[in-house]
Amino acid sequence: MDRRSAASLLLLAAFSLTSCQPSQSSPSSIAPARTIENKGSDTIVNLALAWAERYQTIKPEVRISVTGGGSGTGIASLINGTVDIANASRQIKEEERADAQANGISPVEFVIARDAIAIIINPENPVERLTLQQISAIYSGSINNWNEVGGEDRPIVRLSRETNSGTHVYFLENVLRLGEKENKTLFSTDTLLLPSSEGITAEIRQNPNAIGYDGLGYVTDEVKVVAVAANADSPYIMPSADTVNNGQYPIARDLYMYTAGEPGDVLKTYLDWIMSPDAQLIVRELGFVPLLR
Repeated sequence: MDRRSAASLLLLAAFSLTSCQPSQSSPSSIAPARTIENKGSDTIVNLALAWAERYQTIKPEVRISVTGGGSGTGIASLINGTVDIANASRQIKEEERADAQANGISPVEFVIARDAIAIIINPENPVERLTLQQISAIYSGSINNWNEVGGEDRPIVRLSRETNSGTHVYFLENVLRLGEKENKTLFSTDTLLLPSSEGITAEIRQNPNAIGYDGLGYVTDEVKVVAVAANADSPYIMPSADTVNNGQYPIARDLYMYTAGEPGDVLKTYLDWIMSPDAQLIVRELGFVPLLR
């Protein structure tokens, strides 16, 4: 089964989680059901849905509602008090934390998995590897033709996630700007912004000139993954769980959940379970990188 089919099944499962529970007034109910509202990162959404489905079999009295919308959306919902858990593929920003505290909320951060950001191109493209500096130059508009990086004489079509995406923010700060705090480089104005990882994959599949980036869990056999080097003197590394955990792959990140203050009993039990071997096995099954314990 491919990842898109799996994602569809997970979405169906999510609907069943909130529609197939016994009524609170049922004689068989021991206590009223508790609903956990979980919203944010589109990178994490399929993983969060899979966790919710599994947890339902362990704690049927706990309902977990999972929606995406982007890391920024999830954190904004945490700030205004409408979610229990915000999913984010980037760390909360200082200004977001300040806004939360102004609203009486102290965000608490949990690292729940790790991820590599894969650089992907059309399978017809002969390019096999790129340095971070070359990727930065491509996305800033300094490099505009594939023949400048060992490819054919073709114009480069740049694809990116939308600005509300945590993946977009991470890529901007750590790839385009090479992790340099004072670097103000921006995406080239002709970069196409797409709302989902699946949208980037679909465009690359049909466009031999395109380049994009996706979380490792969303990479399919329909695209070609490029090996990446930290600089011209470093080895070129393919993204994988092993190369993320051993520090070799240069575009790797933590994935986060945020709560409004220290979590109470129901939330704490759920978050503790997410760190367990059972839940971290799901991380690996979906193509992400489990936490090392």
